[in-house]
Order: sequence, then C-alpha cells, then structure tokens
Amino acid sequence: MITVTLPTHLRALAQVTGAVTLEVPAPVTQRAILDALETAYPMLRGTIRDQATQERRPFIRFFACGDDLSHESTDAVVPDEVACGTQPFRIIGAMAGG
Repeated sequence: MITVTLPTHLRALAQVTGAVTLEVPAPVTQRAILDALETAYPMLRGTIRDQATQERRPFIRFFACGDDLSHESTDAVVPDEVACGTQPFRIIGAMAGG
C-alpha cells in the first residue's frame, strides 16, 4: 500500500481528512500513483495533472523522502521507501507571490 498526502484543498475535494492509502501495481511510478489516486477519487481528475496532456499542473509539486520529484519523468520509479509504504508520496500546492 502506498500512502499519499494531499494539500488541504484537494483533501476537501476528495472528502478525506488525512493521508490516503492506495494499492499501486509495480513498478510504482508517479504515473501509476496518480492513476490509482484518480481511480479511487475521480473528483481529483484534472486537479493534479491536465486531463489531456497528463502534465503536472503548474502549482502542484511532488515530494518523496525529502526530494522534489516534480521534474522527474512520470515513468521513473519512485524511491523504494515510497513503494514499500514506509514513506509517503507527498502532493503539495506550491506557493507563489512576491
């Protein structure tokens, strides 16, 4: 099981109060995690990645094991700690402003 943490606004949209756990088939990649997340919570489709291009939305970032995975290939395997469920895959809303 993979643990995914979501920012507050996406938790509210998905109607969950904390992290979510998902069954993700191997190999565990960002794409596989997002596919499983959108299958379990269809109301999140289009909020994290564009539905047509499957590209990450500009103000959404992905982190795992303290590393920013936002610019990694979506087909790259996530760290073993995430795949094993000992560390969460974090989806956060990036901050912007001056």
